Amino acid sequence: MRLDNAALIFPAIRQRRWVNAFRVSATLTEPVDPAVLQQAVTELMPRFPSMYVRLRTGVFWYYLEELDKPPVVREDYAYPLTLMQEKELRSCCLRVMYFRNRVAVEFFHSLTDGTGGMVYLKTLTARYLSIRHGVEIPAEEGVLDWQAAPEARELEDSFVRYSNGVTLNDHEPDALRLKGSYEPNFLHLTTGVVPTGALLEAAHRFGATVTVFLAAVMAACILDWQAERCPNRRKRKPVKVTIPINLRRLYGSHTLRNFVLTLNPGVDPRMGEYSLSELCRRMAAQLAAEGTPQQMAGRIAANVNPQQIPLIRAVPLPIKNVVMRIIYSQRGESKGCINLSNLGAVRLPAPMCDYVRRLEFIIGPQRSYPNNCSVASFGGETCINMIRNIRESELERRFFSRLVELGVPVSIESNLNNHPLKGAES
Repeated sequence: MRLDNAALIFPAIRQRRWVNAFRVSATLTEPVDPAVLQQAVTELMPRFPSMYVRLRTGVFWYYLEELDKPPVVREDYAYPLTLMQEKELRSCCLRVMYFRNRVAVEFFHSLTDGTGGMVYLKTLTARYLSIRHGVEIPAEEGVLDWQAAPEARELEDSFVRYSNGVTLNDHEPDALRLKGSYEPNFLHLTTGVVPTGALLEAAHRFGATVTVFLAAVMAACILDWQAERCPNRRKRKPVKVTIPINLRRLYGSHTLRNFVLTLNPGVDPRMGEYSLSELCRRMAAQLAAEGTPQQMAGRIAANVNPQQIPLIRAVPLPIKNVVMRIIYSQRGESKGCINLSNLGAVRLPAPMCDYVRRLEFIIGPQRSYPNNCSVASFGGETCINMIRNIRESELERRFFSRLVELGVPVSIESNLNNHPLKGAES
């Protein structure tokens, strides 16, 4: 199977410092039975052929090859999103793990995005609960019928289908780069658990969606931080938050593969000061203007068109890799400061709700962003996961403190106890 258009870049630019993966997890009301989980993973294999794959290297392109046996369930260890080495990717591009009450699945990003990953997790958890407790769970709310054959629309490359062929010329200035003391072999994860109702109320006070509100709060924290470090306003750089847009909602796609593009709403601090209300209005307006089906189709075309040029298709893969790395370093992440990805309110079929306490979504740090933020809501709670590969926790402190100031209670959890240098920071 060919990689979809968004997936092409990930194997080409992977490196030891970049995890290039994401995690979705379900915390149950009881300890996980690994034997039952393994049975569920095995039974889902025919239903998700685009997930049970290994990465292969061709002459001209990378491609995905179906597995002949399911991955082995393993106990979770170390910290979330440990590096997927090339050897592992050649064996399987996903991990299914358990720890106490938690089922977690980690995906190499060439397989799918957060929406597709959550569909797999929901279906896996539903099958697990059916085997373990004999409950009948309907195929709804993103849970697929595990006995049905996969549909063609689930396996399509929707980027190719919905490209309008007209490239959108999009030139925007580079954004501020967040920096810190790189820490190898560990990712710091700080989770802010907030009441979804309080978060919605705060967002509505500013006339914003939760995504816009959180992005504006993040931008405000970065603006303040930059102002403290750079008193000369004319030397400050634009502050923009990269927000992935789920294109399925725009085009009605049902693909389980990648179908996301990013936008970078933000402000230029050289133009003056911005209140949180102004940040919410400006970022909402930018997302509304740039996130239309017509504009996004032009962005899709900008990515798809070069891939279809015969001369480029005939270029050997090693040369393509070099070119893609150069392009990505210049354009891929230079336009934003931090990624904020919100899966929104995740729903489950009613019979599952008595067995599932929490659903979470975690994206690893980007190739050049030391920080990343991912959000998911379920059961009246919103989990805001902030992850970093640097020692400094300043951004998390500012962000969660600002939410508390805005009337949103935050309960903090951290994986610092698992750090090899436990106690090195507060």
